[in-house]
Amino acid sequence: MIKNRKWNVGDRDTDREAAEKIAAALGIEYITAKLLCARGYRTPEEANSFIRLETELFPDPFLMKDMDLATDRILSAINNGEKMTVYGDYDVDGVTSTALLRLWLTENGGDADYYIPSRAGEGYGVNREAVGKLAERGTKLIITVDTGITAVSETEYAKELGCDVVITDHHECHGPLPSACAVVNPKRSDCSYPFKELAGVGVAFKLVTALEYTKRRRAGQDTDGFLQSICRKYIDLAAIGTVADVMPLREENRLIVSMGLSYMNRSARPGVRAIIDAADGGKGRQKKAATSSLIGYTVAPRINAAGRMGSASLAAELFFTQSETRAAEIAEELCAVNRQRQLEENRIIGEIRERITADPSIGEDRVIVLADDSWHHGVIGIVASRVTEKYSRPSVLISFEGGTGKGSGRSVRGLNLVDALGCCSDLLLKYGGHELAAGLSIEREKLPEFRKRINEYAAEHLAADDLVTDIDIDTELFPSEATLKQAEELSLLEPFGASNPVPVFLMRGLSVVSAVPIGDGKHTKLTLERDGIKFSAVRFGATVDETGFAAGDTADVVFNLSVNEFMGNRSVQLLVRDCRMSEDEENGKKAAVSEYEAAMRGEEWACRGNIPGREDFVGIYLRLKRAFPGGKGIICLNTFLGELNATPSQSGPTGYVKLRLALAILDEGGVITLEYTDTSRPGAELAGVTLNNPEKKAELEKTCLYRQLTNPARTSMPV
Repeated sequence: MIKNRKWNVGDRDTDREAAEKIAAALGIEYITAKLLCARGYRTPEEANSFIRLETELFPDPFLMKDMDLATDRILSAINNGEKMTVYGDYDVDGVTSTALLRLWLTENGGDADYYIPSRAGEGYGVNREAVGKLAERGTKLIITVDTGITAVSETEYAKELGCDVVITDHHECHGPLPSACAVVNPKRSDCSYPFKELAGVGVAFKLVTALEYTKRRRAGQDTDGFLQSICRKYIDLAAIGTVADVMPLREENRLIVSMGLSYMNRSARPGVRAIIDAADGGKGRQKKAATSSLIGYTVAPRINAAGRMGSASLAAELFFTQSETRAAEIAEELCAVNRQRQLEENRIIGEIRERITADPSIGEDRVIVLADDSWHHGVIGIVASRVTEKYSRPSVLISFEGGTGKGSGRSVRGLNLVDALGCCSDLLLKYGGHELAAGLSIEREKLPEFRKRINEYAAEHLAADDLVTDIDIDTELFPSEATLKQAEELSLLEPFGASNPVPVFLMRGLSVVSAVPIGDGKHTKLTLERDGIKFSAVRFGATVDETGFAAGDTADVVFNLSVNEFMGNRSVQLLVRDCRMSEDEENGKKAAVSEYEAAMRGEEWACRGNIPGREDFVGIYLRLKRAFPGGKGIICLNTFLGELNATPSQSGPTGYVKLRLALAILDEGGVITLEYTDTSRPGAELAGVTLNNPEKKAELEKTCLYRQLTNPARTSMPV
């Protein structure tokens, strides 16, 4: 059963006056205007600026501290024929940063190679061994991208070896800056650049912009239109890295991603087109449009997989090649590596579920801490995210090799993971990260004390309410507002991503017309109706039983409003994020559970009309046989009731209480084995059922439970 989340619903009437003014001024729907207000754009001018995407909105790159020094040193290296090395990182931001800068350098006469450290062997950041290797092979200028802001000693070491260093980074600046030729980072305290949230590739893009402008100006060339040229050549890489690094998609990042997606869809570089095609099952199908969702959920994981499972250089080569054939080969390799990553990830998550099933106390800890020697440390961060999402609590997973383990943690709102690790710092070799995600290293013998200590810290700082996953809902919609025009108009807010999420809506009191499985039963298609308006809805990743609805139920549904296109027809579709019984419906289900419990206690009023007869037993058993030809499976009582009552019966429809009593009697009589696996949603409980196929006819009327139900002098029975 998928657990319901806490719903944080935005007030429909908040910002009404401002939204009405925006809607009137821009000629857009009220709901769209309200969404703009909620994102901080509260006047027609601000809203129009958000919607309008033009290159003049790019700030001057030379507003970034040390940008002039960086361009001078790099152009000098090109002019003097010095060997340069772009030093990157193994994630998507680092790989795209590396590719973007090296492409510009080589296309403009530079002698430039690149270096991306191994995640497993070297870890994150600039390291002395790598600096030594680069100096030995003749590098005179190291340019870091997406890394280097903490490389104080490594920069000094490079200088001792005769290498200059230019640092470009976007991470927080803690402590002294490296003594490099230039340190370009918008988060420097002395940097006046107006937008501080660029990705590493965003900083690299600004560097290339500054280099191109300076090169043209010094050569006496026309600088008009140079920015469009830079965007056409490189902004696709900037967009991919920005989305993959989950940077806030507002202001300059929004412009980078929007323009990058546009260029990808018009004429993508061979590597970008190849990875999109390969991820979508190859050529021969209609080309998928590049969107922020496609980049974030399809392209980025495949590029990241190279660095997680092996060498990120394979991903970098994808962006360097101009050969469509080679690009297709690399894309297939990356997809294969990604499948390997998925297998490893699923293996680990399976082991974790088995451990928690065997010892439920692990899943009840404030912080789930688990370790193993066989886990690939390149994927445990992803697995930690899945564990935290599933169990609604922080998790730390550690992969040991010998006596030392590397760990990744994920947290929930309410617990700053870095602060929690700080309280255990005496037990750790090192740690670092952000509020909701962090990494650590620890010695094996310190693990039990670490588990104890971090849970003590969490017990003090995490309330029970913090352990419920919540979902932020923009506003409640009425059926008349969920129109095709409204769904299409939401595209004005794209691209969606961090700080500009896909709008989330709530609609209450929807009647469930039908709930059917799709996609081999992994997903659910719902037909919903209210006020005479029908909606098609899909809940991905949830079976019909997990969704818990049957025809005739009334539901409150949280969803994204989308456009479904089929055979040239466009229609509104609700992509379900969460759903629950409407309040009146839920109260009715709770009342039915109470009635069942009263019947099990022998209270005559509850038994009246609910005692199952022979036709009920036969009908239920035959329905179970049809549902589980293999002899066993899991039922959701609510959906099973809907299926059972779809076939008319002489005894009338079966109710919840009668069904539960019948199942209990069939269980006691040995006809089935029944085990409830989830009772968290009244009326929609999950139960495991095994069909026993007894050799002789079961005499159900002789079971203890049946006799007690039919005995006027009833005694209490176990629920």
